[in-house]
Amino acid sequence: MSATTESELLRLDDISLSFKGVKAITSISFAVKAGEICALIGPNGAGKSSLLNVINGVYQAQSGSVTYAGQARRRMRPHQAAERGIARTFQNIALFKGMSVLDNVLTGRNLKLRSSWIEQVLRLGRAPREDDEQRRHAEKIIEFLRIHPWRHVLVGKLPYGLQKRVELARALAAEPRLLLLDEPMAGMNAEEKDEMSQFIRDINREFGTTVVLIEHDIGVVMGLCDHVVVLDYGRKIGDGTPEQVRANPDVIAAYLGTRRSRAESH
Repeated sequence: MSATTESELLRLDDISLSFKGVKAITSISFAVKAGEICALIGPNGAGKSSLLNVINGVYQAQSGSVTYAGQARRRMRPHQAAERGIARTFQNIALFKGMSVLDNVLTGRNLKLRSSWIEQVLRLGRAPREDDEQRRHAEKIIEFLRIHPWRHVLVGKLPYGLQKRVELARALAAEPRLLLLDEPMAGMNAEEKDEMSQFIRDINREFGTTVVLIEHDIGVVMGLCDHVVVLDYGRKIGDGTPEQVRANPDVIAAYLGTRRSRAESH
């Protein structure tokens, strides 16, 4: 398990989010230390993906603030989050299926380009040198995640597990400080989950990347993560080390179904 520093990279304070009056997240606060692997867990509909969307600016919370790298904000757009070093994968794979693995990974380098679009189109000035630099970096990521045998294959022709790895490669190509992974192991068998878990560990250790991920497999979470935050019906019910969360009575109740459903509680 990775070592963490005492400095916080990310802090959420009293975040609430509603859609047409229906609360998705209610007064959630927690902090993630730099260099940490943190999991968001909870039943379906608990608000996990919505919370990732608040962190990287896809959704704007009605109340509360997000502090990232020491700067607090109420609102931030996704492109601003990307520029500040926050990268994201999605629950449903969002790749360009008609493009090769290499070309998909290269799209993760777009924010690193400094040449103008005219230079890019006409291959003038800084463009040729930048293109070579971006390709070298993309190739390193492809090698790191062991997808080099498929670098020139169209992504749409790859099996699901490899597509998830390509999406991870594209996010990693942006050189993020904070990597948000929305169910990176969904639909995988046990062997594929072990492999993806090891890649996440390697990213954390080799690049010092802080990771916040959503995962339903509790065994994976307990073996991979330093920190676990548990949500239920949009509220935080647990926050601590895997051992602390495992012993939390509220978490046990939510996962064993001993807590009354929302319908029963009204």
